[in-house]
Amino acid sequence: MAGTMSLVDLVADLKRSLHDSAAVFNAALDADFVRFLTQALPDMGWKRARTQLGQVTLVAGEANYSLAEIPDFYNYKMHLWDKGASYPNAWEPGYPGALPRVSGYRDGAGDWLAFVPAPSAAHITQRGSAFRFYYFGKHVIGAAAVDTTVHAVDRGLLLLRAQAEAMLELTLRNVAKPVQLRDGLSGTPRNSTPAALYQQLLQLFQEAR
Repeated sequence: MAGTMSLVDLVADLKRSLHDSAAVFNAALDADFVRFLTQALPDMGWKRARTQLGQVTLVAGEANYSLAEIPDFYNYKMHLWDKGASYPNAWEPGYPGALPRVSGYRDGAGDWLAFVPAPSAAHITQRGSAFRFYYFGKHVIGAAAVDTTVHAVDRGLLLLRAQAEAMLELTLRNVAKPVQLRDGLSGTPRNSTPAALYQQLLQLFQEAR
């Protein structure tokens, strides 16, 4: 399995690795295999975190900020809201109070940053309205290899997690007879029921470094 990180190559190698069981997944345009790879991406997000830099503009008294312009936002990491050299200490005049606690959340309208309490005019005067922060970004698989955010060195890990999704689907379809595959991480041939293989592959993924 030495293809590129393009979607076409990843799908082709995933299909080959599943041997005869790949024939069960016959949706048009390889939609099943694309889905397995896509379902693997959230776990790749915590296994191989992707740190990105974002920014929102703060308004005094406003607690929630839309991240619609940051479509790959997955979760908040930490802020870079520089206090500057002249920022007063807690015992000095002009101290604006403790900083708000910041977290990310999602609702029906999309992703947001929440400040508790909302930043005050004094906070913004002291630290500025530009709130720069690090966040964990979502992984994507591109039609071209260059647009895939999972590193090539982690190709096998991605395929391994996608294989686990395929075995889970076979289990949900009540396929109980043994199937054979070659795991994406080590290339080891494995032969067992889909339910057992799902557990084995998931454990391999979780234990991988």
